[in-house]
Amino acid sequence: MSATKVTLTINNQNYDLDVHKGTLGYEAVDIRPLAKHKLFAYDPGLVSTAVCRSEITYVDGDEGMLLYRGYPIADLADKSDYLEVSYLLLFGDRPTKQQGEEFKNLVKRHTLVHEQLTKFFQGFRRDSHPMAVMCGVSGALAAFYHDAIDVANPEHRELTAIRLLAKIPTLAAMCYKYSIGQPFMFPQNHLSYAANFLYMMFATPSEPYVVNPVLERALDKILILHADHEQNASTSTVRTAASSGANPFACIAAGIASLWGPAHGGANEACINMLEEIGTVDRIPEFIARAKDKNDPFRLMGFGHRVYKNYDPRARVMREICHEVLNELKINNPLLDVAVELEKIALSDPYFIEHKLYPNVDFYSGIVLKAIGIPKSMFTVMFALARTVGWIAHWKEMHKQGDFKIVRPRQIYVGSAKREFSEE
Repeated sequence: MSATKVTLTINNQNYDLDVHKGTLGYEAVDIRPLAKHKLFAYDPGLVSTAVCRSEITYVDGDEGMLLYRGYPIADLADKSDYLEVSYLLLFGDRPTKQQGEEFKNLVKRHTLVHEQLTKFFQGFRRDSHPMAVMCGVSGALAAFYHDAIDVANPEHRELTAIRLLAKIPTLAAMCYKYSIGQPFMFPQNHLSYAANFLYMMFATPSEPYVVNPVLERALDKILILHADHEQNASTSTVRTAASSGANPFACIAAGIASLWGPAHGGANEACINMLEEIGTVDRIPEFIARAKDKNDPFRLMGFGHRVYKNYDPRARVMREICHEVLNELKINNPLLDVAVELEKIALSDPYFIEHKLYPNVDFYSGIVLKAIGIPKSMFTVMFALARTVGWIAHWKEMHKQGDFKIVRPRQIYVGSAKREFSEE
């Protein structure tokens, strides 16, 4: 990181602060010295604050760019697969052919979960939201794999990373099977990562199940697109939990809990609900007018992004996936007609252009997942499944750097001043 100086003047007092710049992106003013002068920065949501140094993912919202370790997301989705991308995120470089094979085989050897863990599911109501169950069972992994949770031990960190990557799909599929009253399906390690998950989701012991290769590749691309996204809410939650020295399973459970929010991982489910509410193309003008009305609580979901001020690069790939899946399944889905028309409006209507309300990745992902057969209640679980490797990569990076401090934000106190306690 390069360093120059900036001078901040407060109440005629000058403060010289370092300015840091990474490989790409904005410069960052180092405000840490202000604390000794009893000064804090005020930045709700930390939207203008860099909280760490990272080599993993770069997002340029102005240019609509997403890079994993320097590689554009579209190239990875087109030319790679999820486990290769996982290796890239975890270790910094693409694997050689031999490294890739060894990594895939290692992941496959850890896909089973402890048999006693399966009994945890019986403690949940059948109608429990799958994310509620995922929060519980993912955190419970620490009770079964406590042989390798010493965060100071590099070998433990490597083993736990592999275990999480391998076991989260198994747990995710079990959450679905439990909700519909079907038996759990054991992982099939001869299948790819995506195909194995589809098998555990939709196969039953009573008849053969053959994974559709188009759906397999579509799901693999979806996982790649959602694998990481810099310092989002759930990743920051994982890092915050990790800063206390918490075990990795607890950190991932914290990330899953954060992801559950409708403004984060639940956005694609909210988008599907919106498309279903609109219903048909002829009703679009009515809802567009409502979206433009500041006094109407209706909001168009799947448009705009906190970070991307241009087109979401993941949305372009997801749109192609959407058409491939629907063509393969011969689905004439009216929701797609609504989505395509909304996209045309978003890219041409002055209101959308002025407010930079471009379609984001959630706009199409819900349609694809629904076409594959994944219910809306599982959408956020799918997000958690994909994002787990990103969370692990950030967790590993923190401990490898070793210079992190426990997260301890400050506040502007606006409550009562000191007052006397009277017994009268």
